[in-house]
Amino acid sequence: QVQLVESGGGLVQAGGSLRLSCAASGRTFSRYGMGWFRQAPGEEREFVAAISWSGGTTYYADSVKGRFTVSRDNTKNTVYLQMNSLKPEDTAVYYCAVKYNSGSYYRVLDYDYWGQGTQVTVSS
Repeated sequence: QVQLVESGGGLVQAGGSLRLSCAASGRTFSRYGMGWFRQAPGEEREFVAAISWSGGTTYYADSVKGRFTVSRDNTKNTVYLQMNSLKPEDTAVYYCAVKYNSGSYYRVLDYDYWGQGTQVTVSS
């Protein structure tokens, strides 16, 4: 089993930046893909970004491509989400998750464990 703890959320003005972190403990972190998802009030949880176990491959939702960057440091058991040029529509609770299988990086159901989430609010 693995425990995931997100941090770095907060309130920022449109056009600003935040960097989210997700610290993992427990099961070997470096062998598994990691993803970031977000959920706005009244909406379904949606894919934001993901990264392969080695960091060599990254995936992004079209809505964040060019603005967000996902990365990981396996020596620190941490995955990051750098968010630039933030927009009010980026407001949501952001979750990190780990996937142990070889399924899609884009689907909620393919992830095995989730963090508790961190709130990101972008004001206009």
